[in-house]
Amino acid sequence: MRRPEKLAELIREEVIQIVGYELDDPRVASVTVTDVRVADNLRDASVYVTAEGSEAERRDAMKALLKAAPFVRRQLSMALNLRFTPEIHFVRDTVEESAARVDALLQEIGQQSPDQPPSAPEGEAGEEEEKEGDG
Repeated sequence: MRRPEKLAELIREEVIQIVGYELDDPRVASVTVTDVRVADNLRDASVYVTAEGSEAERRDAMKALLKAAPFVRRQLSMALNLRFTPEIHFVRDTVEESAARVDALLQEIGQQSPDQPPSAPEGEAGEEEEKEGDG
């Protein structure tokens, strides 16, 4: 495992503890750390997070995290004892939101009547008829 990957895993574990237990802001109560990616030069770390609740609550949670980033970095510095602690950048992880949207669309498609065959995109049926008539 490369050094940035090892550092990312250490940072992820520490940030989970810091966000979960040391931040007193109620806006971050629903935040989950999903991933951390550290730049090859070890100077920047992107911390991917998800938050539960409405869009406004998610936005407020991200604002709280951005405000808390210097505190989180100081705590990381003390916990990891690194020569240089990376700058922390909180990023909203939308993978789960996208997956939920895809699932909803697939369920919607699955609820359509099974008796109806899927319709062909416009223009394709006409092209086949023209090719048969030319031959």
